[in-house]
Amino acid sequence: MPFVDVKINEVLENKRKSDSEFKKAWDGSREEYRLIGEMISLRKEEKVTQGELAKLVGSKQQVISRIEKRENSPSLRGFCNILNALGYELKIVKRGKI
Repeated sequence: MPFVDVKINEVLENKRKSDSEFKKAWDGSREEYRLIGEMISLRKEEKVTQGELAKLVGSKQQVISRIEKRENSPSLRGFCNILNALGYELKIVKRGKI
C-alpha cells in the first residue's frame, strides 16, 4: 500500500474552520503547549535535571517527564510550584487588541 501525502496543517485548519468545539479545544491546547515549552526551556537554562526539579517540588522524576512530554497536564498550582522551584513566577498580563 503506498503512502498518502497528508498536509496536516491544512487538515487542522479546515477542521478549526468547520468545527467550533474543535477550534476552542485546539486553540486552548496551543497555549498550554507553549507554556510547558517555556517551562522546559527555563529548566534547561537553569541546568536543572528532571530529577532535581522533582525533588524541589516534592514529586517524582516521572511526573516531570510526563508533563514535559505533554502526557499529563499539571494543575495550575503544580505548574506554579515548578516555576517557583526554578526561580520564576507566573504573571497575568493584559494583551493588546486581538
